[in-house]
Amino acid sequence: MELGSADAFDRMGTLGVEEEFYIVDDRGRPTAGTDDLVYDNPPGGILEDRIDHELFKCTLETQTPLIEDVDAAGETIRAVREALVEHAETHGYGIAAAGLHPEAKWRELAHATKPRYQSQLDRIQYPQHRNTTAGLHVHVGVDDADKATWIANELRWYLPPVLALSANSPFWYGFDTGLASARAKIFEALPNTGMPTRFDDFETYRQFERQMVALGSIEDRGELWYDVRPHTGHGTVEVRTPDAQTDPARTVAFIRYVHALVEDLAARYEDGESGTDVRREILDANKWHAMRYGRDAEFITRDAAETVSLPEFVEAEADRLGTDSLRQVFDAESGAVRQRRIRREDGVDALCDRLRLD
Repeated sequence: MELGSADAFDRMGTLGVEEEFYIVDDRGRPTAGTDDLVYDNPPGGILEDRIDHELFKCTLETQTPLIEDVDAAGETIRAVREALVEHAETHGYGIAAAGLHPEAKWRELAHATKPRYQSQLDRIQYPQHRNTTAGLHVHVGVDDADKATWIANELRWYLPPVLALSANSPFWYGFDTGLASARAKIFEALPNTGMPTRFDDFETYRQFERQMVALGSIEDRGELWYDVRPHTGHGTVEVRTPDAQTDPARTVAFIRYVHALVEDLAARYEDGESGTDVRREILDANKWHAMRYGRDAEFITRDAAETVSLPEFVEAEADRLGTDSLRQVFDAESGAVRQRRIRREDGVDALCDRLRLD
């Protein structure tokens, strides 16, 4: 049983990024390809030992090398994506990116045979069988375990606006769900997902993690799929909220914002702030607003006294943190709006083509 410890939290501000993608055929439709791309022909270079399959044989995940400086994130993300596209093309595949692929029909797609995923399919059943989701995960190093736990607690309120900005999955199984991020709702059908509760300190979180394994609720700590968590193996705070992004510039914008927010919260912890205790029901309501309405969402404030619109949130965060990353995302067409526009104007074939990485 692999379990982490407080000792893992020893560096502040480093970055690691995981992106999930779809393997597609020449029509842009998801197709089984992980045997070829991950096992039979593992890539070298920047992707060596940093590529893995996911639940379906049409999905895979890349991991960046350790990023020491946030200013290097853009170059690293683009290098990983370029290497992945080249590797896939060499073996006759394409790569697509979105929170959900609009033509990923889970009843017709093969699942991975990895024992870990087979166990999850047996235990979780229908919710996992249909889980064709793809997300973006951002790890930021934190140099103290209690600090990381406090930061994860505080991050929770900020995550629904991040989801609203990242929403890139209006279509599922070929139809329009009416949601901006159907990925988030589909993924929440799994156990141990969504907004976590507040943890008093790292020891409380560590005990919870170990109890969940020891009592058989999960098989390993990686099955705690919450929107944010202290990662007891990497020594990071991991944000798992955003949809996967088609445009790498948007991925980089979310990385920069999450990094700036973690650094800001770390400083506030060191200054002795007591932190907040927002009801989980409020956080869940805010997340629903993000999933349903995307750019048009409004969010209940921490004290539940009023609401704040997404534009108001973006401007406040840009001013407070001194970063334009969220403003750049907000000023561009959203992923969900873009997908609906392309499908409406040009059809589903064009949409599948436009989700492919160059």
